[in-house]
Parts: sequence; structure tokens; C-alpha cells
Amino acid sequence: MNGNKVPNGHIAALLELANWAPTHGFTEPWRFIVYENPPEFCAQHAELYKQNSMGDNFNPTVYDNLQHQGDKASHVVVAVMKRGDLPKIPQFEEIAAASCAIQNMLLGATALNIASFWSTGGMSLRPFFKEFLGFGEEDAIMGVLYFGYADEYPEGKRNTEIEEKINWVK
Repeated sequence: MNGNKVPNGHIAALLELANWAPTHGFTEPWRFIVYENPPEFCAQHAELYKQNSMGDNFNPTVYDNLQHQGDKASHVVVAVMKRGDLPKIPQFEEIAAASCAIQNMLLGATALNIASFWSTGGMSLRPFFKEFLGFGEEDAIMGVLYFGYADEYPEGKRNTEIEEKINWVK
């Protein structure tokens, strides 16, 4: 990413796309925390890592990477699956719905020529990150999404051709 700012209206449009993801029972389990100042989020993320890494588990390289990962991003969005109040709906369906919401955002970003990166690194999957953000035990952090403009966009790549992934039944 090159540090150029994406208009907030574009990020709002991506969030609107997310809101149209499929959802069983209309639980709409996706929640988003939007940081307009990625370095502020990254500093908090790095400090959370430092505070929760005991002794030999602390790695200064990881700390530095977390602190600077969003330096050239325009916005950082933390995506969360907020568990609905319909216990008959399995948790995996709520996770799938939140994942669909994220995918809608990523596809929308590509359509707007906005670079994106979905990270589950650092503290994002640890219980204290969820607590830090004020979410409950049954909720799940789905990842941290970085959005921004880039000077170059890599070409998409797949390791296996689509024909090898499909079994047509007649």
C-alpha cells in the first residue's frame, strides 16, 4: 500500500456491501470496528502483544511488525462475529455469515481498485484481543482487514485449476 487515503465514503460503501451477506435467522452476526488512523491501531495491537507475551514468548520482531503493519494503510477494520441470540443456529453458521460479509467487502474493494489484506496474525485470535475490544466469550474475532491504495496490484493466483475442484454429477 502506498499511504494514500481512501475516502471514508468508499469504506462506508464496503461496509454496506458487508451488511448484505447471507445470514440464517437474520442474526446478522458481523460487526466492524473501523480505524481511520491505522498507526494508532497498530500501536495498540503491538502493546497488547507486549503486555500478553510472557518472558521468552516475547519476540521484538513480531512487536515491530505489529507496530508498523498498517503504516501505509488507509483504514484498518477489525471484523468480528458477534454471536446471535438464537441458540438453534450453530456457531459455524454465524462464522460463515461473518466470513461472507468480509468477502463482500474484499470483492467491493477490488472493484474500487482498493488494495486489501486480511490478517489473522498477532493478537487477533487471542482471547485478550477480544476482551480488549469488548466482545464476549461466544464472539469471535474474524481478523484485521487493511485497506488502502497501492501502486501495483499483484495478479491473482491459484495452485489448482477449477476443473480439479469440481465433480459434475448427471
